[in-house]
Amino acid sequence: MSMRLLTVGPIGENCYLVRLEKTRRLYVIDPGADAPEIVAAARDLAPADSVRILLTHAHVDHIGAVGAVARELDAEQVMLDPADVALYRSPYNAIPPVLPPARDLPGTVDFTTDGDFEVLRVPGHTPGGCAFLFGGELFCGDTLFSGSIGRTDLPGGDYETLMESIRTRLLPLPPDTRVYPGHGCATTIGMEKSGNPYLK
Repeated sequence: MSMRLLTVGPIGENCYLVRLEKTRRLYVIDPGADAPEIVAAARDLAPADSVRILLTHAHVDHIGAVGAVARELDAEQVMLDPADVALYRSPYNAIPPVLPPARDLPGTVDFTTDGDFEVLRVPGHTPGGCAFLFGGELFCGDTLFSGSIGRTDLPGGDYETLMESIRTRLLPLPPDTRVYPGHGCATTIGMEKSGNPYLK
């Protein structure tokens, strides 16, 4: 597996490019902004036979470049949990004046897996929050951060649901599982179990 991180947009959202050598498939996880940079990095990473876009959730800072990236890379699917489709389509999904609503968004499908990765449903930050486990690499969006957790004060957020998702779906993973969050630096499950103040 080859992986590249791009921190994009005005609030520093992490977009990840994951290419699997075995299947020659490229996954673009949360293309939130700066589509030209994402497209250039994807083309530079290595040739791919197919491209899929994975969305951990539908907040605007994670979907702003979906339309352009899907078009330029000829993505075969944009995958999103159905519980977040209304948010994905909402004209009020914006952070004015910093981030306007996303435009030209393609349709989405629920996650279909073919052995490349495992989908972990982790609602709480949004109703349709998901994390993706590629072997020992976890891409968890805004559910879990280094030393923190996702916020739940936005529409659709729920603190108890988020904590239940983290406790039952993320913390049971092996301690050396590498965690790649939607903002900030990478961490591990072990580091968060021992040092994250929200998980004490």
